[in-house]
Amino acid sequence: MPKEYTYKGYTTSDLQQMPMDDFIRLLPSRSRRSLLRVPPDEQRKLREKIRKMKRRTEEDINITIKTHRRETVILPEMIGLTINVYNGKEFIPVEITPEKIGHRLGEFSVTNKKVTHGMPGIGASKSSMYVPLK
Repeated sequence: MPKEYTYKGYTTSDLQQMPMDDFIRLLPSRSRRSLLRVPPDEQRKLREKIRKMKRRTEEDINITIKTHRRETVILPEMIGLTINVYNGKEFIPVEITPEKIGHRLGEFSVTNKKVTHGMPGIGASKSSMYVPLK
C-alpha cells in the first residue's frame, strides 16, 4: 500500500478542505507573501478559470487551461488538473500532483533546452567545404 502524501503533516484531503488563510500560513515566506498581496487581475482570472474547470471535470467535461502566468503558486484546489504553461515558445502541459503544492507553475515548464551542436566536417560551415576527406 503506497504511503499517502502529506504537506507539513496535512494530507491532501485536509489541505483541500482547509480555509485559504490557514493554508497560506503553511507555505514558505516567498509564496505566502505573494498570496497575501492583492493578486493581479490576470492571476485572479486564472484562479476563477481553475475553479470553473474543477467544477466541469466533476461533470466529465475535459477542458484545458492555457496560461502565461508562470509565477502562480500551486494551490491544493489545482490538484488533478493539467495546466498548459507557456515557456516562451510553446505551451507545456503540467500535471498538478500533491507533491507540487507550494511551488510555482514556471518551475515545471523549462524555458531552455540543451544545446546540441553538429559535428565538424562537411556541411558544417562554408570553410569546411575545403577540408580533405579522410
